[in-house]
Amino acid sequence: VQLQAFGGGLVQAGGSLRLSCAASLHPFSHYAMGWFRQGPGKEREFVAGVTGSGDITYYNDDVKGRFTVSRDNAKKTLYVQMNSLKPEDTALYYCAATFTSSTRVRVTTTGGYKLWGQGTLVTVSS
Repeated sequence: VQLQAFGGGLVQAGGSLRLSCAASLHPFSHYAMGWFRQGPGKEREFVAGVTGSGDITYYNDDVKGRFTVSRDNAKKTLYVQMNSLKPEDTALYYCAATFTSSTRVRVTTTGGYKLWGQGTLVTVSS
């Protein structure tokens, strides 16, 4: 398994969760990483991403200011800290990775990512 996401669960609106994604990729710093989600009856959408170097992060407008994406290249792990959760954040969350020639490449589209984790469910109750 190259990507394994975990940390989902049930949380009340306004609460927080941190998702993690453990990767078995090398060299990890050459993989742009992202989080996507797919809510009930919805298409999979980009949530947040981070370049291989870790110094550039980017977000879906719906989560900007509430979610923070980060990575630890030494631990080969991707994170997303989700605060002020809303019921509409309820979804299956996936981590994704794609090899890039530069450590500063941003990738925001579903088709831009070649590797996917199995998803972890986040449920936000009102």
